[in-house]
Order: sequence, then structure tokens, then C-alpha cells
Amino acid sequence: MRLRKSDDPITYYLVPFLEYCEIEKGLSDNTQRNYEQYLKLFIHWLNVANLNDLKPHEITPEHIWDYRLFLSRKYKSRRNLPLSKKSQNYYLIALRSLLDFFAEKDLESLPSAKIKLAKQKDDHTVAFLDVNDIEKMVKVPNVSKPGGLRDRAIMELFFSSGLRIAELCKLDLDQMSMLKDNDETRTYELSVVGKGRHVRTIFISPRAAGWLREYIKTRRDVWKPLFINYRTRPNPNGIETERRLTPRSIQSMIAKSAIMAGLSKKVTPHTLRHTFATDLLSRGADLRSVQELLGHQNVSTTQIYTHVTNKQLRDIHERFHGGNENKK
Repeated sequence: MRLRKSDDPITYYLVPFLEYCEIEKGLSDNTQRNYEQYLKLFIHWLNVANLNDLKPHEITPEHIWDYRLFLSRKYKSRRNLPLSKKSQNYYLIALRSLLDFFAEKDLESLPSAKIKLAKQKDDHTVAFLDVNDIEKMVKVPNVSKPGGLRDRAIMELFFSSGLRIAELCKLDLDQMSMLKDNDETRTYELSVVGKGRHVRTIFISPRAAGWLREYIKTRRDVWKPLFINYRTRPNPNGIETERRLTPRSIQSMIAKSAIMAGLSKKVTPHTLRHTFATDLLSRGADLRSVQELLGHQNVSTTQIYTHVTNKQLRDIHERFHGGNENKK
């Protein structure tokens, strides 16, 4: 099919593109928000460069190069720092997706393959904790109070399941109805909707289930979310606002717990997810299984945990390779 030229500028297509992401691609709300944020910067650059009337069929590799120079040299983050190569790639990937959208709608434009991503260092390191550090952190909350029980249950669930923070925040109280059987030896299964709206199974260990039960016992409200903010107050009309605990609140709680536990490194919810994966691999789990548990669509994403698998291969080599025998 021959592609047609559009009389509308690129800026016109932001809303149709986001609608396409929602309806046809089925992307998560979070991904849609990210794409909107990244593409708004591209639109800002078009305006700064006096290219606000640029049409899809008029965009050239030279435009892409100038935009990359803008990302690398001129644009600063909220902390007034230059964008890392990884962050620059997020903006370029969003622009690639917009060009793919043009192709999908038979609009003449630059092929998305013409946008090359910035090369990143291969020595990507993963921040994770020792299990002893986890034990120190989970003992920080004051479990004599509902908020402390909630925080302990959150950290136990993170380490047991490898949930992403967005997935954990979306959990509802009625999803925990299976815990009513009070089986203290059972590992529970739960289906969650992850990135790209893909459904996967996570597992709740007997220990994490126990802390969730203790927390749920303190709930005397009718609120839907599993983890609620106890500091939310009624508004002037007497109607309480949304009680669901936010990712920011959980990030703050985990960071403070790490500091109070005496840990010197920065700890985030994703650190606990990395620790979950690292613990499984160090105990003999295979990379493919960990991929499923984390909800990675591609095993290459899971291969960031080579700090564990490489050590396992070394141990196997030392144990079984004949060249390691001490011969006199």
C-alpha cells in the first residue's frame, strides 16, 4: 500500500498516538504517561527549533541528529543534570514508537529504524541486598501499630514475590481473601497484571502471608486498596479522599527503613525486586524461571543478573573441571 502524505504537523498526532497506544496497543496507563512526557519534549524541541509546522513526511535524519544533540548537550533533568545515555534512549524510543504509528496508519514518514539508540556501558550493575540486610530492614517498623504492620507486610511481600511497585500499589484487599484459611505452611498464588497488561502468577510465602494476615486484621474500614494511607484526612465536604498508598510513600518508607537498619547503600522498591531475583538464582533457580516470576517478556532483560549466574558457572567449573585438580 502506498503511504500518503499528511497536511497535519507532527504536533497534531500526539493525542491520536496516545489513543492508539491505549486502544490498539493496550499499553498500561503508566507507559502512556511516559510516552506523553517524552514526546512533549520532542514537541518542545520542534517549537524551539522553529519546526512546529513540520509534517510527518518532512522529518529527516538531520532532524533526528539535531534532536539527539539537544538531548545530550542542552536538556537538563529536574535536578539540573545532563541526561544519562539510558534516559536519552527513553526519549528516542518514544519517538520511534511515534514513527511506527505513522507507518501503521499508512502515513509517509521516516522509518523508525533510522533512529539509533545511544550506546550504553555493558557493565550494568544491579543493586541488591544480602538476605541479612533484608532481615534488618523488615524489623524496623513498629508492628504494634497498624502503620508498622502495613510497612512490614509490604517489605515481606516485595521480597516474597518480586512485585514491581506499581503492581503492589494496585493490589486490592479482596485479592487476599485466600489468606482466610490460616494455613501457616502454604505458599499462595496470586495473578497480577504487569507491564503491557500481561498477566502473571506471583507467589506469597508462608512468612509473607502471615504478616499480611496480621496487617489485614487491623483493618476496620471498607476501603478497597490493600495498602492504605493512614494519614489521609476527610476533605471539607466530609468525604475522604483516595486512601490507596502511593508509590512515592512506599519509596520513602523503604528508604527510611534502610537508613534506620544501618544500611549504607540507597535502597528502593526495585532493590528489593533485584534482591528477590538474586536470591532465587543464588539458590539454584534457572534464568528462564526467574524471567517468568519477574514478568520479563524477554530473557535478555533478566540477563542483567549475570553477577549471580557468572559466579554459579565459576563454581561449577571449579567443582567439575579436571584442570582444577591439584596434581603433584
